[in-house]
Amino acid sequence: MHEQRVLRLWAQALPQDSGRRRPEDFLPLELRETLPALADELRGLARLRSQHPGEDGSARLLVELADGQTVESVLLPREGLCVSTQLGCAVGCVFCMTGRSGLLRQLGSAEIVAQVALARAQRTVKKVVFMGMGEPAHNLDNVLEAIELLGTAGGIGHKNLVFSTVGDARVFERLPQGPVKPALALSLHSTRAELRAKLLPRAPRIAPEELVELGERYALATGYPIQYQWTLIDGVNDGDEELEGIVRLLHGKYALMNMIPYNSVPELEFRRPSWERAAEIARRLHRRGVLTKLRQSAGQDVDAGCGQLRAREIRLHPRPAPAGTAGG
Repeated sequence: MHEQRVLRLWAQALPQDSGRRRPEDFLPLELRETLPALADELRGLARLRSQHPGEDGSARLLVELADGQTVESVLLPREGLCVSTQLGCAVGCVFCMTGRSGLLRQLGSAEIVAQVALARAQRTVKKVVFMGMGEPAHNLDNVLEAIELLGTAGGIGHKNLVFSTVGDARVFERLPQGPVKPALALSLHSTRAELRAKLLPRAPRIAPEELVELGERYALATGYPIQYQWTLIDGVNDGDEELEGIVRLLHGKYALMNMIPYNSVPELEFRRPSWERAAEIARRLHRRGVLTKLRQSAGQDVDAGCGQLRAREIRLHPRPAPAGTAGG
């Protein structure tokens, strides 16, 4: 009981002595004496290194972990937060800065929840999306533990916890079994298996058709539509063949297509299509019966695509890789 109280107050960014009843009225003396040190330890799991506000109401956060390494979180408009689940990433998406350094280490469940506590100390957070640095399916135990805490003690509605993945058989096996069943976002990016394999070189080789079918089963089981993520890259996955493929796969499905024009990165060759082109693609999909939302990448105006803040920090203040580094 006392442990749950500590976790609830921490996950909701409330002082450990908050509440109508004073801690001395019901907490054991030994626990009361350790509370200040415990609160310091919890705060030390994630500290704000820098903040980069965007004109859209978002703010990209460079978060320092207890070992001095950094990850990124994003405060989103409408009381949302995007958190990281790994330090680096092993999937190696060719258009993403995070994967360029490979996987350095996993984040513990407490480090994931600590990003939420840090954000809640600054503004209200009612939705958490696991779409920051890392592939949640590759850190499944810790991510699911964080989701369970946030969906219970953290007070976040289950459908407002969004597990984002490139697709992994373990996800479709494990997510339905948990006490907190999050919404699911699947990174599609192409309906052509060969192109998707080039864009996501170390993602599991699940055919787009199979991925959509697995997603549809989860959507019907939970009552939440699947969110399909599509990073729209000029001249790569914005052609008529892809649009026909999207209609073929998603028409009639319990699904929402989130189309996000690529956040251009100077170090990479890919380019962002014009907003007019992206809007026309979204309109065409709508007319063909695919619910599509055209989304602006949060923080585009501060030149901070996922992984860029950390990359910039490393260039300015290089650090040795943590022990046990896995190559990517």
